Amino acid sequence: MSETDVVDVLILSNGPGELSTWVRPVVAALQSHQSPQLRIRISVVLSPCPHATGQEVKLAQSIPGVTRVQGPQAFFPFLLWGKTVDHWNWHKQGIVLFLGGDQFFPVVIGKRLGYPVVIYAEWETRWHAWVDRFAVMNADLIPKAPQLHRHKFTIVGDIMADSQIALNQQTAPLPLGIGAELIGLLPGSKPAKLMQGVPLMIAIAQSLHTQRPQTEFIIPVAPTLDLKTLAKYARAKHNPLVKELGGMSAKLVTPEEELPYLETKTGLKIKLWTQSPAYDVLAQCSLCFTTVGANTAELGALAIPMVVLLPTYQLDAMRAWDGLPGVLVNLPLVGSGFARVINWFVSRQKRLFAWPNIWAKEEVVPELVGKLQPDAVAEIALNWLEHPDKRLAIRSRLQQIRGKPGASKKIASILLEQLQATKP
Repeated sequence: MSETDVVDVLILSNGPGELSTWVRPVVAALQSHQSPQLRIRISVVLSPCPHATGQEVKLAQSIPGVTRVQGPQAFFPFLLWGKTVDHWNWHKQGIVLFLGGDQFFPVVIGKRLGYPVVIYAEWETRWHAWVDRFAVMNADLIPKAPQLHRHKFTIVGDIMADSQIALNQQTAPLPLGIGAELIGLLPGSKPAKLMQGVPLMIAIAQSLHTQRPQTEFIIPVAPTLDLKTLAKYARAKHNPLVKELGGMSAKLVTPEEELPYLETKTGLKIKLWTQSPAYDVLAQCSLCFTTVGANTAELGALAIPMVVLLPTYQLDAMRAWDGLPGVLVNLPLVGSGFARVINWFVSRQKRLFAWPNIWAKEEVVPELVGKLQPDAVAEIALNWLEHPDKRLAIRSRLQQIRGKPGASKKIASILLEQLQATKP
């Protein structure tokens, strides 16, 4: 490349999980290649996502190295006509990288901009004739592709495993006011999960606190969620499930020189961690309670023992499904009925939901489904805390299945190779 090379990298993504666990590490890897001889401008375009919270643009803008972001509401005009809402200009040389959404989108956009296309894929690959390179999670995807296009495939591993890099780099002391026995609570970020997850996890924490008052608790607050909104789900006035789970409401307290926290009438304080990503504080947790989703992948990559909760107090509450079920449960008027039927069916299936379990094809970490009883769930954590060897065994197993970090660096290398190969 010449001394004046300036290239565009357009990243297509969609949901909060992809932004946190895929886009962030890849952007960091690309940033390491910035130099006086090569300037990389990184743009993120978001497509609509059923799991979106409405804060994805803000989250994407917060990623160091991202120059500009376009939200999902302007996606289809861009797909159809190739014009962004802010009339972005594009350099002559560039590349489109797919990190979430529909694999058809990068094919169309790459043709419109005249850029080569690279797709990162976990489970399937499509549009082989029109994609220049595939960066795949494992070798299983290669035999599924047409023989003619298999040369385009490179095994890079799981981008989520790059969370381990953050763990290795954590040298900071525990945050102010946090003790040595720390439990993380990850109730999710979407209303359907928060409605059930927040009161359930508060009730679990209260049960544990009664038996082990030295134990402390922290919620790594999703970057798309503000504290006042989170706190509403902890109050019986705003969330009827608080009463169903023992009536343990909590109020938001925001001291000037300490971490904010939720406080119950018994004096239990659950600290709130607002920095993102929260790898530094998660790395110091003895264990975590979490909902399903990208949380389980991040915790698995960090090798943090976890208990995965799928409460079903409201069968029509969980509407965060992919594909046709996701469409049906979100239909006006009839969506609630579809949600109850689908969730009833799913809750009775013997399938795995947490990513580490899916990867291992076995239940490495417990998945609890149903109308969960806080005291019974707390007993699992109590057993782990009293027998550290059990947590150590889970941590060791998670380390075995998560894969080695480095996928984001390999993807960055693929992008640079492709740019060099297609240089005018």
